[in-house]
Amino acid sequence: MTTPNQVFDHHELLYISSKNQPVYEDAMPGVPGIDVQPLFLDPHNGVWVLKVWFHPGVVLPRHYHTGTVHLFTISGHWEYVEYPNDPQTDGCYLYEPGGSIHQFMTPETNTKPTETLMVVQGANINFDNDGNYLGIMDASDIMCMLDNLIRERGLEPANYITPPQPDHNARVRNLK
Repeated sequence: MTTPNQVFDHHELLYISSKNQPVYEDAMPGVPGIDVQPLFLDPHNGVWVLKVWFHPGVVLPRHYHTGTVHLFTISGHWEYVEYPNDPQTDGCYLYEPGGSIHQFMTPETNTKPTETLMVVQGANINFDNDGNYLGIMDASDIMCMLDNLIRERGLEPANYITPPQPDHNARVRNLK
């Protein structure tokens, strides 16, 4: 049996143990109570994977998703303002299709942070409560946000997986 040809050599596994990675507290400007641990950021394909801890009383801006979201609730409780009868708790998995619009919140009555793991494709387009555009959050924005946070606070650098930037000349050089 012949195995498929490899386009890229894989000399090592690409993995991260979240137990050994820094968690950046109050990482999101303008929204206190959000601690972030980046695991995978791919600005070229618009994919981001984060562990996020939302402290009690966090309310995110209302946002529109340009792509899909897979959101696992590891512990705690959160809900969408628009769906108060569908709380997400320990062990819940939520799929959000592209085009979803909602506002995430953790109840102030939570006694500890809500721990989540999210896999997001695309961007969040954020709006205030009056529908005014606030900004965008995508893999590139998260990379810049973390770089600024690390520089401003003198923190340990983030260690996450990111694919190399595409280089159309690399294959030509390798074939010579």
